[in-house]
Amino acid sequence: MAAFYNQATLTFNGNVLTSNVTAGEIVEVLSADMDAVIATYSPDSSNVYIISIINNGSEDVSGLTVTSDLGAYTAGEDPQPKITVVPLTYTDGTVRYYVNGTEQPAPTVTSTSPLTVTGISVPAGGNAAIIYAVTTNQYAPYGEGASITNTATVTGAGLTEITVSAVTTPSAEPVLSISKSLSPAAVEENGTVTYTFVIQNSGATEATTADDIIFSDIFDPVLSELTASFNGTPWTEGTEYTYDEATGTFTSAAGQISVPAATYTQDTATGAWSVQPGISTLVITGRI
Repeated sequence: MAAFYNQATLTFNGNVLTSNVTAGEIVEVLSADMDAVIATYSPDSSNVYIISIINNGSEDVSGLTVTSDLGAYTAGEDPQPKITVVPLTYTDGTVRYYVNGTEQPAPTVTSTSPLTVTGISVPAGGNAAIIYAVTTNQYAPYGEGASITNTATVTGAGLTEITVSAVTTPSAEPVLSISKSLSPAAVEENGTVTYTFVIQNSGATEATTADDIIFSDIFDPVLSELTASFNGTPWTEGTEYTYDEATGTFTSAAGQISVPAATYTQDTATGAWSVQPGISTLVITGRI
């Protein structure tokens, strides 16, 4: 609520009279909230934001504009100039508009950074929701204390601007990926081949042996005289892994694989973050 005051004056024959002071309150009929569907982010991850607007008034409100800054923040260190970077990228065509739970025709998007949506209406005693998807980009911050604060404003003629925000933080979980290569690509019959498996962790937390990561593969053709090593240390069959030479099935034992956390660096000139994944390597050699 906002209070307002008013006083009148009356002038006659060189005299000035003042009235009593009247006081009133402007009751704000709109309120809003903003939520992120996923509370955390990682490199190139997706998320969905929901901006909810409630009309507690007795009349419909139309012509609203909703603007999201997509987490814009100031980067850079002295003596370099400060720059504004935007860590979230709007996913084209994902804006959805609902009134009292019913989807409406897509509203007009006049800008994608900041994301600006116009023509929003909220019925008396009702609600509206704007939903849209984003992905993190090279400006998403990492490291201790990092977060993205996505702030949105709701504006309209004759209405008090409403500001809402949603905060997300980097994922505390390991983010793993694996790639496989073969050497040599062409091998003679009864020749020896080497499979190299690179396991990468782009998350801020180490994947430890307590995470019970299990690796498995079925080699075709089946390998004989198989040997395995992890990060340069030989593995022993029956201890670190099992191998069925009849089927070619290789399976690591639980608690044998760990992958260090990624490291993150921000370019103070551009504001962009680079990710150096933590890497572990499993090498399996055998005769086909």
